[in-house]
Amino acid sequence: MNLMMILITGILTFTGVYLVLSKNLIRIVLGTSILSHASNIFLLSMSQAGKNVPIIGNGEEYVDAVPQALILTAIVISFAITAFLLVIVYRTYRYTQHNHIDALGGHDE
Repeated sequence: MNLMMILITGILTFTGVYLVLSKNLIRIVLGTSILSHASNIFLLSMSQAGKNVPIIGNGEEYVDAVPQALILTAIVISFAITAFLLVIVYRTYRYTQHNHIDALGGHDE
């Protein structure tokens, strides 16, 4: 299970970085979304069952709730960032009629 999570996280990270480094604005937005999913899976892989909680002390297994709360917060933040980036890409496309980064450069003087 742990090896599978590591492989999925690595593949998503590679795909996200590849898309962020492209020159198409929509691919950059998709890359940031995929990178946020990779970080969520990474946080999920850190929340494993443990033993011997200091407060309870009876040796029952538990799951740490902090990574799950971080994932829930990260989902909300990544949704807001993705929506914001899509609005910026849409406004940029309406203004310049281009969806490519090379077309957004300034004029040579």
